[in-house]
Amino acid sequence: MQRIKVLLTASVVILIAVGASYWAVFKALNAETNVRYSGLQSYVASELCRTIKGMELSAENVFNEVEKHLVSPDAVIAALESESNLNPDVRGYFAAFEPDFFKEKGRWFEPYVHHSDSSKFEMTQVGSARHDYTQSKWYVRAKNIKMPFWSDPYYYYDGTNISGHYCTYVKPVFDSEGKLACVCGADITFEWLSKELLNIDDRSRNAKQVNIYRLKRNFDFYSVVFDKDGTCLVHPQDKNVVITDEVILGNLNNHVGGVVELDICGVPSVVYYGPIEGLDWTVAVIASKSDLQKPFTYMSIILALIAVIGIVAVWFICRRIKYAEEA
Repeated sequence: MQRIKVLLTASVVILIAVGASYWAVFKALNAETNVRYSGLQSYVASELCRTIKGMELSAENVFNEVEKHLVSPDAVIAALESESNLNPDVRGYFAAFEPDFFKEKGRWFEPYVHHSDSSKFEMTQVGSARHDYTQSKWYVRAKNIKMPFWSDPYYYYDGTNISGHYCTYVKPVFDSEGKLACVCGADITFEWLSKELLNIDDRSRNAKQVNIYRLKRNFDFYSVVFDKDGTCLVHPQDKNVVITDEVILGNLNNHVGGVVELDICGVPSVVYYGPIEGLDWTVAVIASKSDLQKPFTYMSIILALIAVIGIVAVWFICRRIKYAEEA
């Protein structure tokens, strides 16, 4: 009877010790998970911001050349063409002039130097009564605020190969008298942005600081970009994320980051999200809960084995004591 009490007491002590260890490990692993994936989200957002800032710098060089060559339509086109090859990732550059700025060109003059189906740039005159750019939101906004900005995402269609989903870096350009001459823009496509985001994900997934302690995870996360209204602008194929929660939508609109558990495409997931500096966009890193919980599962198994081994060891000790006493 005494041996049974010893066994039970030892078993309870072992279970309490293992339970306390699991609680401590759970807290540590939970903190490690949040820090790791919040850091990944910040890294992806900063890398995407750096990519976009590079686009801005390239565009500024083109716009500065346009500003220097406001003497004639041909000079403007030559300026656009001379700088366009500096960044082949930009789909196209345009200069949308104030009505009748060049009398010989009429009311609408908007040369657009852009990629066609080939790798070379070509020039298209896109301004017309059909495409009255002076009524466009980006043109009106540039005219009013007199500062560069990124436009809201939009779909442009004119029946040609330049139709597509775009976001445009816009800047007003002024003449020597300080009057608005034109509004310049540099277009990027969301197809290109999706590829850039995939490259950033791959770099961060394979980074040395991530791979040192994988803790059995596969790191099968992916990143998406949300607009301030919750629209998923950029995402991997078949990973369009729909946000309906009012709290999350409010955070996206107010550029507030956070962590939330959601069921995405039928997969229970954890979403780490935060704003991109200088844009009304939010980058979210999404990881499946099953991958995130692998360290917890393995640690539970290890601690359970330790508990079983401890209890069995006490049982053997008690048996030996019994045999010793009987001898």
